[in-house]
Amino acid sequence: MRFSLFIAAAAFSVSAAVRAEISLPQGFTATVFADQLGATRHLAVADNGVVYASLMRPEQGHGLVALVDSDGDGSADQREYFGEGSGTGLAIHDGHLYFSSDTEVKRVPLAAMPVPGAAPQTIVSGFAPQSQHATKPMTFDGKGNMYVTVGAPSNACQKQARTPGSPGLEPCPQLESQSGIWRFADDKPGQRHGVDGERYATGIRNGLAMDWNHSAGALYFASHGRDQLSQLFPKYYNDAQNAELPAEEFHRATPGGDYGWPYTYWDPMAKARMVAPEYGGDGRKRAAAGKYPEPLLGLPAHWAPNDLIFYTADKFPAEYRHGAFIAFHGSWNRAPLPQAGFNVVFVPMNGAGQVSGEWKVFADGFRGEDSNYRPTGLAQGPDGALYIADDRYGRIWKVTYSG
Repeated sequence: MRFSLFIAAAAFSVSAAVRAEISLPQGFTATVFADQLGATRHLAVADNGVVYASLMRPEQGHGLVALVDSDGDGSADQREYFGEGSGTGLAIHDGHLYFSSDTEVKRVPLAAMPVPGAAPQTIVSGFAPQSQHATKPMTFDGKGNMYVTVGAPSNACQKQARTPGSPGLEPCPQLESQSGIWRFADDKPGQRHGVDGERYATGIRNGLAMDWNHSAGALYFASHGRDQLSQLFPKYYNDAQNAELPAEEFHRATPGGDYGWPYTYWDPMAKARMVAPEYGGDGRKRAAAGKYPEPLLGLPAHWAPNDLIFYTADKFPAEYRHGAFIAFHGSWNRAPLPQAGFNVVFVPMNGAGQVSGEWKVFADGFRGEDSNYRPTGLAQGPDGALYIADDRYGRIWKVTYSG
């Protein structure tokens, strides 16, 4: 694997005493672990504490960065850019670093650290290029399987994309090889999407936030809901409704599950699944009962969930054990109402994978008068810390608890 840049302490070291200007529950502290990295997306942390970040756009010709806190002060004093290409998906599994572009998933052994020295293997290729929802996050069940999100290449599968009044294609052809989650062998090079693997779940517009919950033995995801109800169908929706519809859905995935896109959406006020206007809905017509699963939670509209992890350490208070952290990238589709999101929420859950309490905003204040950070990646460190990445300025925060 080719790399070209090693940057050590002096130029970019951030003192652990520099606290991030974000708000957290009492007892928690956020410090700036690294800054000005490029468009950092997803994160992965090795057992020895090396933090890896994927880059949405290449930085100095590379798509990945390794970060080392060699003196243990809570901030990275070494960074190395490496790898070719760029993307979002990133994970450490079975001694390998897995990473993705929009069309491939690759891996490289972590025998040499912090920067892997071997040439990467292509595990899955053949994902079709698409102009939206193209990123390929992955997660693993520890039983030989890798799960990859394949987003929908449209808003609502209209005959004429994002055109007022245009009906939806029925059946929607994008469901055949996109708009869902696919399962592949986790260690078999040379697989091709559409030839190898199988569709695990469908009807998901963009399940970018996805993780395997090992305590529950199940796959979970939070999906991006559709946009522009009032712009495309002003007969049925006003701007205030557009800002609150539809919910971002948090689900436990089941093999063969169909989660309703593009034919339906979840209305968090009515607590019901509604027929989409492209398919005969009018804002009041409900989908057939029992045809599609209800979400575990209907989270606020247009917040854009970009990552999901389950907290497995014991360094945070007991209520956080087994719970889910979800990073929200923030909205663009609530205008003329104010945009919202730009935070990290926590969903309390028990060891069986059931929601056990009310969700809450855990980390906030990323967006303000003097800042416009957009949370997009999450990871748990071996010391139980929570890492949060931003893809606008390339900052990574480290969140710890001291009571």
